[in-house]
Amino acid sequence: MTNDTADFLIMRELDDPITYEQLDGATDASGAALEELREEGTDIEWVGSEVLEDDAGQVTGTFCHYRAESEEAIYEHADRAGLPATNVSRQGDPLDGE
Repeated sequence: MTNDTADFLIMRELDDPITYEQLDGATDASGAALEELREEGTDIEWVGSEVLEDDAGQVTGTFCHYRAESEEAIYEHADRAGLPATNVSRQGDPLDGE
């Protein structure tokens, strides 16, 4: 990654809950899209994700952290991977406290 990247937080809300097995398929698609974008010269990197689930243990969405050259790169990745990008925001400074 270069110094020209920013940290982005992405909320991915799913229309319908999915299983963790289905989520594994989505992560495979995400990885393939990232590799493809990087091969094309896009500066983008997955940092980490948190899974949201309902009371039945089904996945309802994720919060993802990426570093990328632009917000457009984040949306392009989501489109290629077939993933929702409900909300994309630049990451701000962390909060202090408990």
